[in-house]
Amino acid sequence: MAFDETLLAAAHAFDHSILRFYSWTEPAASFGYFQRVAEVEKATLLRPLVRRPTGGGIVPHNGDWTYSLAIPATGSWYRMSARESYHLMHGWIQAAFQALGISTELAPCCRKEAPGQCFAGYEKDDLLLGGRKIAGAAQRRTQHGLLIQGSVQPPMNISRSDWERSMIDIAHQRWGTLWESWSLPESWLDRVSELSAAKYQSTAYTRKR
Repeated sequence: MAFDETLLAAAHAFDHSILRFYSWTEPAASFGYFQRVAEVEKATLLRPLVRRPTGGGIVPHNGDWTYSLAIPATGSWYRMSARESYHLMHGWIQAAFQALGISTELAPCCRKEAPGQCFAGYEKDDLLLGGRKIAGAAQRRTQHGLLIQGSVQPPMNISRSDWERSMIDIAHQRWGTLWESWSLPESWLDRVSELSAAKYQSTAYTRKR
């Protein structure tokens, strides 16, 4: 979470979007910035809990594939509405799965089952496999840029590495994106450490509302 927040704050300093794939070292649950922690604690047994810098509901991180996309304010996605960028993000993931032989669909409408839980029911343009939601995302937009954080509950018959490669390939095919490896400057990594200790590992921040 600290890494993603740092990418958003520094988005104005780079000319291109940054796609980050990451995983979790232990089962956990993240929840939206505006959610009340008391309600989250009742809704999931997963621990630890971490408050995201983006909105949305409770996301279980227990074998999922997580990613973030940081887009500078000069990027075309930044000028889209939240609904448009959400649709585009999940269309990208859908195409990546299709290239691997997995047929999914974008939800045409909503189905509410458990309020506040991201993967119970679905919202319009969530990604569905056999009628079940397998991908959701949340966003945060500032003057510096746009941050999208997403989670994929993976199908059983493909590997994460194949999916990540397919995401890279689809972006190149659709938008001519030329990807290259990139690392945060040392000063930004220091900011990640500061945010992690003072904010995302802080009980006071987790329980702020």
